[in-house]
This record gives sequence, C-alpha cells and structure tokens, in this order.
Amino acid sequence: MTTTTLPMLETYPQPIALDRVQLAATIDIIDDCAEACTTCADACLSEPDVAALTKCVRTNLDCADVCATTTRVLSRNTGHDLTTSRAMLVACAAACAACAAECALHAEMHEHCAICAEACRSCEQACNDLLAAIDGDS
Repeated sequence: MTTTTLPMLETYPQPIALDRVQLAATIDIIDDCAEACTTCADACLSEPDVAALTKCVRTNLDCADVCATTTRVLSRNTGHDLTTSRAMLVACAAACAACAAECALHAEMHEHCAICAEACRSCEQACNDLLAAIDGDS
C-alpha cells in the first residue's frame, strides 16, 4: 500500500525527534487500525444479534477515536513534545489492547471481528515499539 506519510515526513524542513521511517510506519499502522475499528463497529451494527455486540461496538469506536487523535498528534512535528506523543501512544496501545480482546471474543462468529482484532494487535505493537524508541532517546 502506498501512503503519503513517509514522503510528507521526508520533506519536513526541520529535524524530527523520532526516526522518520519508524514514525511514518507507525502512523500508517495506527491509521489502518482506526479504519478497521470503524468498519468493524459498522459491521457489528449490521449483525442480526446486535445487542450481543454492544460492548464490541463501543470498544471499536473508542479505539478508532483514540487512534485518529494519535495519528494527528504524531503527524505534527513543529515544536514536537515527546511527552505528549508518549502519552498518546500509551493511550493508543491500551485502547488497542482492549479492542483486540473484545473483538477476539467474537472472532469465531464474525470475521470482521477477527480482522479488527489482528489490526489492533499490530497497532498495539507498533505503539509499543515507538514508545521504546522514545524511551531509548530520552
């Protein structure tokens, strides 16, 4: 998949506090997770027994919102504050862990939940990897 994230970060005229390649990859993974969570919530709402998926829908939407906000924060690099980025990554990893766990409960019955759980696990890992890079640079 081609994205504009890395080309945009490569053209940023000032130094960036984080590795541009890792940052771009993380932003893309988080963005993919937000999309998966939004789509999974919508699919859950279309299932015949939607009442059984209420918590899944809520968890999906919370995760999608946290992911979307995290990508916006990570995409802004002027006067970059690693403290804020770190807090967003911690929140994103936590939201992804919760969403992956909830979707996993429904994965055998709903393929969209299995796909979303995997996207959330990948996102949680990417957030934790970038956190490790931040902590290594601090």
